Amino acid sequence: MNKYFIAAIGGAVAGVALTAQFAGPLVAQEQTDLQTTYEQLDLFGTIFERIQSDYVEEVDSKALIEAAINGMLTSLDPHSSYLPPKDFEDMQVETRGEFGGLGIEVTQQDGFVKVVSPIDDTPAANAGIQSGDLITQIDGESVLGLTLNDAVDLLRGPVGAEVVITIFREGVDEPFDVTIVRDVIKVKAVRVRTEGRAVVLRITSFTEQTYADLKAGMEAEVEANGGIDNIDGFVLDLRNNPGGLLNQAIAVSDAFLDAGEIVSTRGRNPEDSDRFNAEPGDLAEGKPIVVLINGGSASASEIVAGALKDHARAIVVGTKSFGKGSVQTIMPIQGEGAMRLTTARYYTPSGRSIQNLGVTPDILVEQRPPVERPATEDTPASRLRSEADLRGTLSNDSLTEEERQQLEQERAELEAMAALRDSDYQLAYGLDILRGLNVLGAK
Repeated sequence: MNKYFIAAIGGAVAGVALTAQFAGPLVAQEQTDLQTTYEQLDLFGTIFERIQSDYVEEVDSKALIEAAINGMLTSLDPHSSYLPPKDFEDMQVETRGEFGGLGIEVTQQDGFVKVVSPIDDTPAANAGIQSGDLITQIDGESVLGLTLNDAVDLLRGPVGAEVVITIFREGVDEPFDVTIVRDVIKVKAVRVRTEGRAVVLRITSFTEQTYADLKAGMEAEVEANGGIDNIDGFVLDLRNNPGGLLNQAIAVSDAFLDAGEIVSTRGRNPEDSDRFNAEPGDLAEGKPIVVLINGGSASASEIVAGALKDHARAIVVGTKSFGKGSVQTIMPIQGEGAMRLTTARYYTPSGRSIQNLGVTPDILVEQRPPVERPATEDTPASRLRSEADLRGTLSNDSLTEEERQQLEQERAELEAMAALRDSDYQLAYGLDILRGLNVLGAK
């Protein structure tokens, strides 16, 4: 008994000795790292003092420190940054859905300002700004060397004032100028309408009002159509949606899912990870859903598309999304400013990160340029003669007048959907899928 006890003690002592043997170098390494950090901070202080005393012009110490802080954050990734008090206030206003500016979501790429997406019905969208455009100059001033916040400050200005931005667009040989008049941007997060027998839910951004607007809009449109039985399905249009609030992306996904994981987030430490699951209740009542995405669909909109795709709740149509798979936390700091810091990656229910990859659609459909047809141009179908055009043809005695009217109405709906292909090919494709699923289900 004593022998085993001594053996156990011996093992414990040996373990302590072994630990101590390896702890020495580890502690020494920590002390070296700490000393190096202090030396670097001392170097920063030396450079700061030298700039203050020897720079050719007097400098604003506060602005210099803010620039250093922002440089430290932006060196981490394109989405981390320092928000001075004014920018922090503007960001809070934006998430509430109303702000001043041009109406574009931007990021930084190779020193230039890249348009993630224009916001619907804003000066930028109306001026023809497109997802993927690179802004190289603002009012003739190059954006090279500017931080993203500095560039955004140049884009902002008094409502009604013009700003000239120089755009480089893939497929266009030379950069070109676009003049835009600044305006108050009032973002209506969700627009709802009916196309044929499908309800189109256009979500432009994920603000504090997105889920509430979605729910109210769906209920009103379904009621206007005489109930859910008169609906073939829903098109969730997330094209050029730059994202927004994570909790709203989760709520919108949950609106169409009865159970299962929506998204998970994983930080540096395991305790910082979260999983968000759907609760019972489907606003679409099981009706088919088509989700539209493109290269301007980013962040929160990718969470929704990824969740509905992984659960096979929707058919995703369009082109590959933007590929922003990280979560930023806004941390208020002293001085009334804030720090936007990337704190986690997010993963779709299948456990896949979309970072730099994007959500791949189930059906790849490129958007076609709008087709302008002369008002006098006949469609191919209308140019062809049929049996009904022949003189003395027999009448059709198999239909009642009511059935004939219903047939004419269906033909008119089909022609309207076919005409939509000229203006919005991706949407028309999505509507065709819903109609096909409904016809198949009815049979």
